[in-house]
Amino acid sequence: MKHSKDPIVGLALVALALPAIAQVDLTPYLKKDVYGDIKISPTGEYYAVTVPTADRTMLAVIRRSDKAFTARVSGPQKSDIADFHWVNDQRIVVSMAERLSTLESPVPTGELHAINADGKLARTLMSHYERDTGISATQTFGDFYAGFLEDDLPAEDDSVLISVQAFTADPTTRIDRMHVVTGRRVTVATAPVRRARFTTDGHGEVRFARGAGSDNVSKLYYRDARGADWRLINDEATSHRVELALGFAPDNRTAYLQVEQSQGPDAIVALDTATGQRSDVLRDAVVDPHSIIHDAAGSPVGATYMKERLVSRYFDETSPPARAQRMLEKAFPGMSVRVVSSTRDSRLSLILVASDRSPGDFYLFDNTTREASLVFSRADWFDPAQSAQVRPIALTARDGLPLHGYLTVPPGSDGKRLPLVVLPHGGPFGFYDEWGFDRDTQMLAAAGYAVLQINYRGSGNYGRTFLHAGAREWGGAMQDDLTDATRWAVEQGVTEAGRICIYGASYGGYAALMGAAKEPDLYRCAVGYVGVYDLQMRRDDLGDSARWLGTFANEWMGDDDATLAQRSPNRIAERIKVPVFLAAGGKDSTAPIAHSQKMEKALRAAGTPVETLYFPTEGHGFHTEEHQREYYTRLLEFLSRHLGGQKAG
Repeated sequence: MKHSKDPIVGLALVALALPAIAQVDLTPYLKKDVYGDIKISPTGEYYAVTVPTADRTMLAVIRRSDKAFTARVSGPQKSDIADFHWVNDQRIVVSMAERLSTLESPVPTGELHAINADGKLARTLMSHYERDTGISATQTFGDFYAGFLEDDLPAEDDSVLISVQAFTADPTTRIDRMHVVTGRRVTVATAPVRRARFTTDGHGEVRFARGAGSDNVSKLYYRDARGADWRLINDEATSHRVELALGFAPDNRTAYLQVEQSQGPDAIVALDTATGQRSDVLRDAVVDPHSIIHDAAGSPVGATYMKERLVSRYFDETSPPARAQRMLEKAFPGMSVRVVSSTRDSRLSLILVASDRSPGDFYLFDNTTREASLVFSRADWFDPAQSAQVRPIALTARDGLPLHGYLTVPPGSDGKRLPLVVLPHGGPFGFYDEWGFDRDTQMLAAAGYAVLQINYRGSGNYGRTFLHAGAREWGGAMQDDLTDATRWAVEQGVTEAGRICIYGASYGGYAALMGAAKEPDLYRCAVGYVGVYDLQMRRDDLGDSARWLGTFANEWMGDDDATLAQRSPNRIAERIKVPVFLAAGGKDSTAPIAHSQKMEKALRAAGTPVETLYFPTEGHGFHTEEHQREYYTRLLEFLSRHLGGQKAG
């Protein structure tokens, strides 16, 4: 469908038809969740919870009887919690992370801490440069080491298994048994491949190792028992697929693998480790496994899938875990229901109930009485009845590739003839938009906009072929998918020509500016938040960081300078004819502010209206509430001026 002949008149009519009178209160969207993740202790006496604060996320222990705080673990500014485990009735091991940006998941640092539920015996078990006399004498002290919990060894109260990666003199990976009080470690296995992670059986024996060298080719190794030789059972270079070891059945003979397919999504496969025979256990027709479901003993029993919402599937739908899940789903219709932890005797379970309209509530479920009671809410200031609905959508790209995504519409709207914001996700490769509660889309919907999120080729969740269809397609077919989805929204009557802006962060910022350059008549405005706009500079920066990142950049972004130049928005700024808003942080190492500054300079030289918001102290996504408030205020004002939605109050 074509646009109006006179776009300026069209814009004026939009502004008149939808005056920006009401205002959006930003406070609920900027306020941090009360709690993040929660796990109940083996006896049910305590909860361990992650608590987001203004400048870090800490772990706290809460006594269940009176909800009193009894212990906490907190790192320095911008630190986060990667994961945590109750390793016995009283002790917790905590894996630390660093939040490099507000837009990316926290990056595990490899530091491990432990504390008792009563706050006693707090200790750093693993630091990057720790001299630990329990380590083998062959270690070269002074190297940079990182530890990652691989198995909390439920049958043992005093030890866990951790993988240890060295990043200087000895870049191989080993797995150590670590005492959870003293921190002393003994090596039990060494990986046959670089950058390895391990999978153990039900007895805590290391049976699988998967990793890759600087060529980024995945390799999966298997061994029959401790001390046995490693055998290569999958090499991506020859099989053209990646295989992940998920765990073992209770017999410790049957292993479950997640296996990429030549076409379509990944399958979960049962491998008889004695005979090598394989059989398919679970596979969805459209999407990959989202997460693996384990039973109380830790064996895989099913998987969740991100589709029209988060759904669960089991290897045996008649099994007790499957029947319990279906009962919970009936109790909370239309919601995503997930058991997050249970007591050792399985009498009490913590379940997380969430949806597209609710950030999530934690209930304590008594498996004996079949009663559930609310114990914690992540963000109870959001009223699900007043929140926007997220609808799954499907369409076909111009070359016939099926595409999936989500459309969020304002509460009470019929979803027709709305101003539209196209919101491409960041990443880009392997990342994907999900059904669920998202503050940005909810805020935009509250301002009166429909929000379109499409999982363009190169996104995760739809199999290897779909992922690799995005290779070297920055600004190419990946961008065309966004264009096709935008035009689909017009054809479906969701929006109308002249009432569409494109806005994204990180890669999404690139896609927003590239969309405005490639389709100058399709969008009314464009917003790039901490975006990358010069592909050659991005490729070179990755190559300078590490050899494997250089390999990744050449394979996924491309190595032809001429093509990269023509797909860099700052090199083709003269094609952008609509107003642009750029925001960036001076300490951003992922998308350095130089990208935005070069983009701004090119737009001004082309005579294109451009507004900017730069904070020298911010990184890849603004961290402080003050800066976030100013950014979203400016964002809503910019969109209101060009689409007619509500401003921030």
